[in-house]
Amino acid sequence: MTFQPTVSVIIPIYNGQSDLDDLLRCLWAQTYPCDRVEYLLIDNNSQDGTVERLHRASQEAAGEGLVLRVLQESTIQSSYAARNRGICAASAPLLAFTDADCRPEPTWLERLIQPFETPSIGLVAGEVKALPGFSLLEQYADRQETLSQKHTLAHPFCPYGQTANLAVRRSVLESVGLFRPYLTTGGDADLCWRILRETPCQWQFADSAIVQHRHRQTLDELLSQWRRYGRSNRFLHELHGIELMAEPLPKYYRYRLARWLLKEFPIALVKWPLRQASLVDVINTPIGLLCLNARWQGQQQAQLPKAAHEIAPFPTTVTL
Repeated sequence: MTFQPTVSVIIPIYNGQSDLDDLLRCLWAQTYPCDRVEYLLIDNNSQDGTVERLHRASQEAAGEGLVLRVLQESTIQSSYAARNRGICAASAPLLAFTDADCRPEPTWLERLIQPFETPSIGLVAGEVKALPGFSLLEQYADRQETLSQKHTLAHPFCPYGQTANLAVRRSVLESVGLFRPYLTTGGDADLCWRILRETPCQWQFADSAIVQHRHRQTLDELLSQWRRYGRSNRFLHELHGIELMAEPLPKYYRYRLARWLLKEFPIALVKWPLRQASLVDVINTPIGLLCLNARWQGQQQAQLPKAAHEIAPFPTTVTL
């Protein structure tokens, strides 16, 4: 493999002390040449021991010949503002993004970067898969492939990749700007759409560049995730004019529940003891309807802050 440009890996962190050891092990295990990559970890006002652990990690990395830079974003409480802080400090022409609660596979970075060998490629999305989960709700989300980039890359308005596994040429940000720092959700779609609609660059899906992420383990966490999807839809409607989700009518819920009770539920109960179905098949429809309603609620309750229209400008100089 001869295409090995320098890369800046940008990771925002908020109260991520419990994630850091596993994350750092994944970063240290990367097969990409360590002299060609810098890791920028940006703390966003953590209240646990994240900052102290980051500084120890920076010293540990130096002893291994790795570059880990610890940065702070203390002005704006937003993962997008933290990523902007990393972009402003990055020194490489290629920027890769992941999150503190993600677990990149060893070949993640080298496979995420390879498509950039084609000059017209300005944006690359890797795949997001689930960490092994054993709870019923984790199995449900895994069955739905909730985290997969194939959903966002098939968005009817315009493809986009999630910042859990995304890379971009630094140069394309010169014309479109950085993330909207005051957005709380939907910022990855917004940035990708500005890049793909305002520049001539193309995107590519690197499905073998994999990070793993844990599914939500409780019903409250799962429904909160779907309410966030609804808020994101509302925000992107305000910013880009995408269609809003249509209200699910009571008759739709009645129809789906009746079908479940009279057909799906009995069939799943018969097949379950024979191991031809799982408990997920038994509860799939009611959990799906709860998620649908949560997304609708999130869309209805969301209000885009005025400040969220602001796009952070591309830095004229690197901020160290």
